[in-house]
Amino acid sequence: MNFQGAINTKVTKVSCKDEAEMKALGGRIGAQLNVGDVIALTGELGAGKTTLIRGLIQSFQPNEEVPSPTYTLVQTYDLPDYELWHCDLYRLKHPDEVFELGLIDAMEECVCVIEWPDKMGPHLPETALTLNVGFTEQGREITFGPEWAGRSDEQIR
Repeated sequence: MNFQGAINTKVTKVSCKDEAEMKALGGRIGAQLNVGDVIALTGELGAGKTTLIRGLIQSFQPNEEVPSPTYTLVQTYDLPDYELWHCDLYRLKHPDEVFELGLIDAMEECVCVIEWPDKMGPHLPETALTLNVGFTEQGREITFGPEWAGRSDEQIR
């Protein structure tokens, strides 16, 4: 894994060459999260968004099945320090549908990882932590937005 820079007010990029590195990075991300954190997770179809979250969840619960919530829209997991909501909003037709899902309340009481966060429209918190998973010739590149300032870059390495 190649770490470039530190997590601060600049955008940070981490390269992962394979699924194992993606899952390991997910675990390190999970260790830095707190109740009320919302991750706006973006990337093309098949980029590895769910793989990253699978690594986060399985770092706490190694035997946990972590399917993509594409059809269920939300999967919840009781992790040791918080409840995690893994949401895939790709199929939402209107931003107000997040109220029906209970997502607005969950963003205050849990950790929420939201794939396709643009579907939330004005309901996505301004404080959301942005992560983008992109393709590279060597694997994947995960870009951490500047909102990650103050999080431990040592844990990401």
